[in-house]
Amino acid sequence: MIKPVCFFDLETTGTDVLNDRIVEIAIVKKFFDEESEFHSLVNPEMLIPKAASDVHGITDEQVANSPKLIEIVPAIIGMISGCDLAGYNSISYDIPLLYNEFLRVGHHLDLTDVLFFDAFTVFKRREGRTLSDAVKFYTGGEHKDAHGAMADVRATIDVFKAQRNRYDDFPKNREELARYSNYDRQRADVSRKFSIDKDGDYIFAFGKHQDKKAKTEPDYLRWIIEKDFPPDTKELAKTILDTMAREDPDKRE
Repeated sequence: MIKPVCFFDLETTGTDVLNDRIVEIAIVKKFFDEESEFHSLVNPEMLIPKAASDVHGITDEQVANSPKLIEIVPAIIGMISGCDLAGYNSISYDIPLLYNEFLRVGHHLDLTDVLFFDAFTVFKRREGRTLSDAVKFYTGGEHKDAHGAMADVRATIDVFKAQRNRYDDFPKNREELARYSNYDRQRADVSRKFSIDKDGDYIFAFGKHQDKKAKTEPDYLRWIIEKDFPPDTKELAKTILDTMAREDPDKRE
């Protein structure tokens, strides 16, 4: 069964996906020729740094009377439930930040069976530029209102359409596109600290042990569990350790 796709964009208080907060969210759900939208400013319950306001133009005064994230969680879930997710640089930024923001307000965003599509990855692998440059490159137009969430969503949809038409070898189905968007790797956790290799084993996707099988470095897995990593990354590290212990009891602490 073909699922709808939700293109979305976040404007935030900064670039830290673990600790920064949402100040604006825009979603466009597309399913064949049908389309629906959700858009809202969000009160982040903290001061917006000037550096962030200088980028997206959203100030403390503008969001003072806007809903808090917890108040619009039902509306967001209502939009994205049962959908795959797409955006521009969303795999590295928007998706993990949304996931962590949901956790902050007491909600677990289950993305287990959700495919991620990223127009930025396609562009970077083919050409390599910003969203505004991608719009100009693929459509010949100008990206007006850059860093406005809804404008960015609409621009991303235009870029995806142009990419699909431009490249003869553009991924032909959702699974291929999701894998291409993640540099041909199978996703294991939302923050992409792990991936899955051709043998079906979990491997590290970062750090000094990048590309090594996780089960060969139990101390590194324990370090991940103890440090400030997202909950699903820590849970996966625990799962790998538990599997190792079942297979070889001598490896149990």
